[in-house]
Amino acid sequence: MDNFENVLKRTCGELPRAPVAKWAAILFSLFVLTLQISIAASQACLAAAGILYIIHLVQARPKVHFLPVKLPLALFCLLSLVSIFLATNPTTGWFAFRKLVLFLIWLLAVNLVVSVDHLRRLILGLFLVSFVTSLVGIGQFVIQYRDVRAHHSGELYHYLTSTRIHGFMGHWMHFGGQQMLVFCFLVAFLLLSNERKSKVENRKSEPSRRVSNFAFGNSPYGWALLALVVISIVLNFTRGVWLGCFLAAIYLAARWKPKVILALPILLVLGYFGAPSLIRERLHLAMHPTHEPALSIRLEMWRVAIKMIRAHPWAGVGPNNIEEVYDLYLPPGKTPEVGYHSHFHNDFLQFGAERGLPCLASWVWLMAALGWYTWKLRRQLSTQSWIADASLAAWLAILAEGCFEFNFGTSPVLMAFIFVTSTPFIAARIAAAGKESQTTGDAKPLL
Repeated sequence: MDNFENVLKRTCGELPRAPVAKWAAILFSLFVLTLQISIAASQACLAAAGILYIIHLVQARPKVHFLPVKLPLALFCLLSLVSIFLATNPTTGWFAFRKLVLFLIWLLAVNLVVSVDHLRRLILGLFLVSFVTSLVGIGQFVIQYRDVRAHHSGELYHYLTSTRIHGFMGHWMHFGGQQMLVFCFLVAFLLLSNERKSKVENRKSEPSRRVSNFAFGNSPYGWALLALVVISIVLNFTRGVWLGCFLAAIYLAARWKPKVILALPILLVLGYFGAPSLIRERLHLAMHPTHEPALSIRLEMWRVAIKMIRAHPWAGVGPNNIEEVYDLYLPPGKTPEVGYHSHFHNDFLQFGAERGLPCLASWVWLMAALGWYTWKLRRQLSTQSWIADASLAAWLAILAEGCFEFNFGTSPVLMAFIFVTSTPFIAARIAAAGKESQTTGDAKPLL
């Protein structure tokens, strides 16, 4: 048993002391580490962790922590439930409501991750798993490119963008969205964590505190990993993900060295003309949406969404009811463009059309509150403030991508987003626990 405890401590760091909570934390860790590998495995680990945590609550009755967004989240869930009951076909909406259970990841994260070592290893685990998925995705592109070049050499763009690399995920949007979130954390870590560490060490104002950092932070390995992640994102050919990464990178560069932003126009011009022809064509078509079906169908969808909102402003047409009533909101005699019509490829229009304007307002409130409280944590986290910056970059990226994709309806991306946005609140809770322990003379400082 002692050997097992030692293995756990070396791999996970300090875990909760209560046995049931400890196993819940182990399963939660497996959930995080399987997010990019298997949806079924990650959700099974999450469900098991949730059940064990409920048992722990009943047995030990510990103090429960949560993110300071309870009111907008509760309102969003309530109004989503109302929209289901008022839907044209309520039966199809229950699947969307079950996705709201995923917000319990916030609850599990801030209560089961109780040490800096555990949090550090979870983030490092995300980086390492992303390394593997990047290699798999790049390998998929090489195989696909060779096959298309051999059989359809004149239609490279069409084939390579119609079926894109997806790593271990079943869809390229899942893969791209998750890689985007890892990109935000990896860039923040490489640019900001070492800088903050050196500042604290130079001040030497808190000599008793151990500054946590990853071993590869000062070596080329982190930058090599970032290069692989960036290559996999580029080869994913998802422009919404590119936009999210671009805005996140601007924010993080501004936090690192604001003057770097002045060189941005030159870097953009050099990057565009130095990019392969497939990348340039992908970007060029983004400026001419009527010339590409993937973009022209979005324009049609967004017009339909606005009509739905005008017709059903209070409760929408109901979750997962979009496709059933889509044709009713097209101009008379017009048939819908060929493509996927189950959602509107836009978070804002999606929530407004399927759940109503009050639900959309509650979701906007939820996202705004999440961003605001994360911003406030930046000044409280000392050496761990890079985690808050990474979370803000991920928040910005997901909202930017959400203007062109319903990423809140994508479970793999939503689960990853909820976890990564919990990390600054985990760090803040650990810091508070460390300070309380210092005043009572108990445990050593955690940050």
